[in-house]
Amino acid sequence: MRKRSRTVALTILGAASFAIAGCRDEQVQAEAFPDLATCEAQAKSEGLFTVDQCAEAFAQAETLHVESAPRYDSLAVCEEQHGVGNCGSEQDQVSNGGSGSIFMPLLAGYLIGSMLGNAGRGMAAAQPMYNNGRGGFTNATRTSNFNSNSGRGTLNSQQFTRPARTMGQAPMSRAQATSRSGFGSRSGSRVGG
Repeated sequence: MRKRSRTVALTILGAASFAIAGCRDEQVQAEAFPDLATCEAQAKSEGLFTVDQCAEAFAQAETLHVESAPRYDSLAVCEEQHGVGNCGSEQDQVSNGGSGSIFMPLLAGYLIGSMLGNAGRGMAAAQPMYNNGRGGFTNATRTSNFNSNSGRGTLNSQQFTRPARTMGQAPMSRAQATSRSGFGSRSGSRVGG
């Protein structure tokens, strides 16, 4: 079965707002943050989300990161996919163990979506973001690329689909990562303003 590819565009306007174009089912207001402190500061001024939603979404993104971040069999392969200095061992990133010989990208930010439609019933949903090794960022479902880890826009609700679990699975080798044409590049992307 061939996975449906999506086209996502990220536009940075002024102070890094973004807009995404893709499949047009349910759209959600979303915002990307490099860290929890930035979200909390934004929440106190003009943010889409409250401080509590920031904390809840960040915790959700961290959980998804631990469960579903791509895993590689060497630091070199991970850095080929995510850039030098953007990876660490599973052991260093997973609080309840993990292998020192499995490597995963570092959490580089998170997306929060205001799920106001039927799917989310008003709850905030989150996704971890990773460096894509090309100067941008990608989500955990590996379907979208963004040119920034901060900004606001409208996203397809599919952007918040729970990613496949990778924890406990065999890590990707260089051949597997290469055959996928690199992490985060399965979808077409258009970046720019």
